[in-house]
Amino acid sequence: MAADIPDDLQRWTARRRSALVVSILKGETSVQEAARKHGLTVAEIEEWRDRALLAMENALRTRPKDEEGLKEEEIKRLKQKVGELVLDLDIVKEAMKGHPTVPRTSEE
Repeated sequence: MAADIPDDLQRWTARRRSALVVSILKGETSVQEAARKHGLTVAEIEEWRDRALLAMENALRTRPKDEEGLKEEEIKRLKQKVGELVLDLDIVKEAMKGHPTVPRTSEE
């Protein structure tokens, strides 16, 4: 029945998201191809993939973490990502200083 409904009208249920992530992990499609095909963002699909991998890792632990432990681990991962992005932005800002096409800001 779901095959008759266009992608843009279907809900992205957990089952459907996991099927897409498995397809990406198997190499049947790429994140970019899936995003284009389904009208999703690359960041959205990458987040699904990262969450699935984290849950899989936890499921395979000898002593799986509880939900609170998983949340803490996810917060730590996201804080690390934010730190990386801030560093990248600082590098770009430094590289662009004095470039004639970049307007000066009050921070300089």
